[in-house]
Amino acid sequence: MTKSIGVGLIGNGFMGRAHANAWGAVNRFFTVKRHARMKTVAGLSEKRVGEFAARWGFDESTIDWRSMLEDDEIGLIDVTTENNKHAEMSVAALESGRNVCCEKPMAGTLEEARAMRNAARKASRRGLHAWVWFNYRRCPAVAFAHQLVKRGKLGRIFHVRAQYLQDWGGPDTPLLWRFIGKHAGSGAHGDLNAHIIDMARFVTGDELTEVTGAIEETFIKERRLVEGVGGPISGKGASRGKRMGRSTVDDCLMFMGRMKQGAVASFEATRLATGNQNANRLEINGEKGSLRFDFERMNALEWWDNTIDPGLRGWSRIMCTDADTHPYVENYWPAAHLIGYEHCFTSMCSDILRVLAGNKPVVPLPDFEDAYQTQRVLHAALLSAREKRPVKMSEVK
Repeated sequence: MTKSIGVGLIGNGFMGRAHANAWGAVNRFFTVKRHARMKTVAGLSEKRVGEFAARWGFDESTIDWRSMLEDDEIGLIDVTTENNKHAEMSVAALESGRNVCCEKPMAGTLEEARAMRNAARKASRRGLHAWVWFNYRRCPAVAFAHQLVKRGKLGRIFHVRAQYLQDWGGPDTPLLWRFIGKHAGSGAHGDLNAHIIDMARFVTGDELTEVTGAIEETFIKERRLVEGVGGPISGKGASRGKRMGRSTVDDCLMFMGRMKQGAVASFEATRLATGNQNANRLEINGEKGSLRFDFERMNALEWWDNTIDPGLRGWSRIMCTDADTHPYVENYWPAAHLIGYEHCFTSMCSDILRVLAGNKPVVPLPDFEDAYQTQRVLHAALLSAREKRPVKMSEVK
């Protein structure tokens, strides 16, 4: 008999929609021994969160997220709020005996992330789990890249190049919470570099030992204040007042690093790369081969095989849509039919349910211990940028 676990979702914004869609879809696409029951969603506006619950299939809604920690029918809390709320909510949920899934970045600061990691360590003794939503791990192309590296197809790795380029943060974008340090912690750095640091660590199986050459810049110092509700990221459609407010986060941050097994790496994140809509890119160069991924073509993985006849070498495009070869694909559409952004969340839900049922995930899930290592790198890059020096990871505890 399939057991169910009640899901309590905190937040009904952009990421709340992505997660609600995934929890609603996972048992339709995947056969797992745990069933996700969409029990309660919490938000700030009683009217809006009530409408959200009805639209996405939750049993009920609330404006008091703590009430979910007293509901015996809820076994998992999913946190999709502003970054500065992640620690408070995740720690409280773990201490109440709930499993936790928290949006990325893990937290707004290293100190908050450390508190979350420590709470997860303590909760694990009671059999509880805590994960961070690094959803790009579950793009079939990224998961397949992880498997290729693990099988030794690239050989010794020399270079890792990671970029996350967006262009929605121009001067017309109002002062949303993502531009306010006390809410977000950082700007493009925590929002986007967090993803590509995790992807680089996940695909290579390696860790950074040093961060250097970091540059942090806020190009747009002031933005118009928001006077109404707008779009989920860019604030499109929101009414803007004449008053201006100060942006207190970075618009871009780039840095370089060294990895434990000898590779060198570079990372770049910005919201002002005009013409790049959602260019989450990773390139890895090895002795035996290289691979490239770009989320704007998320179903494809580019591959260079350096072991074949020189006259035959060249970049090839692997469409990661083969049910017999590529992770997660068999659960969706027939071979060669493409999937999208939302499926990565659904696939992560399936792996969460697998683990809760006592089974292994298809590829590793980023638990709080794992995600804390990414948070350490984020912090080291900020130190490097602000103190203008190399930072050994051993300095960042």
